[in-house]
Amino acid sequence: MTGTLKGRNGTFLLHHVGIMDRGKPQLSINVVPDSGTGQLTGITGKMNITIADGGKHSYDFEYALPDAK
Repeated sequence: MTGTLKGRNGTFLLHHVGIMDRGKPQLSINVVPDSGTGQLTGITGKMNITIADGGKHSYDFEYALPDAK
């Protein structure tokens, strides 16, 4: 990912794993440890994807950034 969070610029990687267990989806999306660059160095977190009726997707990104230096 490339972008700005809380006014801080940089990049980071997300690791995505999705499986189906007897028709029930299981999804895990996490920030890859130590992948943050620039002002996003040290970022941690996870993302949740919600799929509503009709297939509309929404995203919730929970993250933490170390104090700026």
